[in-house]
Amino acid sequence: MSDVMIQASSLSKQFGAVQALDKIDFEVRKGEVVGFLGPNGAGKSTTMRILTCFISPTSGSAKVHGFDVFDDPLEVRRRLGYLPQRAPLYQDMTVWEYLEFASDVRKLDPGTFKTRLRKVVEVCGLAQVLGKPIGTLSHGYRQRVGLGQALIHDPPILILDEPTADLDPNEKAELLKYIKEIGKDRTILLSTHNLNEVEEACARAIIVSKGRIVADGNLDDMRTRSGSVRYSICIDEGSKSAPTASDVRTALEKLDGSRKVEQKPTDEKAHRFVVHAAQSKDLRAEIFRLAVSSDWTLLELGRDAQSLDNVFRELTRGDERLDRGDQWREDDQDDASASAQTKEEG
Repeated sequence: MSDVMIQASSLSKQFGAVQALDKIDFEVRKGEVVGFLGPNGAGKSTTMRILTCFISPTSGSAKVHGFDVFDDPLEVRRRLGYLPQRAPLYQDMTVWEYLEFASDVRKLDPGTFKTRLRKVVEVCGLAQVLGKPIGTLSHGYRQRVGLGQALIHDPPILILDEPTADLDPNEKAELLKYIKEIGKDRTILLSTHNLNEVEEACARAIIVSKGRIVADGNLDDMRTRSGSVRYSICIDEGSKSAPTASDVRTALEKLDGSRKVEQKPTDEKAHRFVVHAAQSKDLRAEIFRLAVSSDWTLLELGRDAQSLDNVFRELTRGDERLDRGDQWREDDQDDASASAQTKEEG
């Protein structure tokens, strides 16, 4: 059996005149924890709603665990755990009652429910609120309850849309730790605006902009996608033989592979520079030899690729498509789909 758990092929979605998704293609394999990134209106939630069978694509196809979301929606739902950004919860139910209700919907037998409930309560930190009505809980606890219903049937695939929204730092840290742990034997597609969360929990990211995928790959590869790296250099200027800033800049600019040299302000008695250079060659050894041969006192030397945040801004610059009317149209479409689904199941 193929280890491809989520597959989108030329997936497109149009809301009136708005092209929310434009022929996107990607795969997520078993055991991957993939960050799904993009600015507001880029198409993240639309993609997730298609994958979870809330709305249908205009064209193209999507498969989850080998089942087509249009042809086999019930099989897809059996294999998915989904936590939308605004989880629909029954406010008058207690946490226990709601999780039992979710278990009944998933057709779990009572013994399996009790086993899964113990695990979910432990993972989501719900022990103290099991008997409380959901309507009395904080937003953070409600989000935990939503995550609990997504996990109650032990699905092989989780789709999480902004799961840490409005959680405090401790709750976020606990949830991310669990996401990393369950990612060892599950597939997780994690949508978030927090790039630090992606860097902590994911090894791979998909970035969407204007309804199209603009990057897909390993985080380390993304950081170096521009083909350049930066070298941070600090040279002592306190001694009698210390070079001038101009001397240091000129020497650094002459290095083979150096593209740009920037001087940075510092409170120390030192010259601080950043050298932008080609990724194909590591300049640290050459910079060290240059310092030794020039009799410079080298205080610091570091190498780093551009941050994921910089990559994200570079790839999504100018993506300002989101319009309140577009969002309302999308939300109305989702509400209509959910209503039709309820009638059909009833």
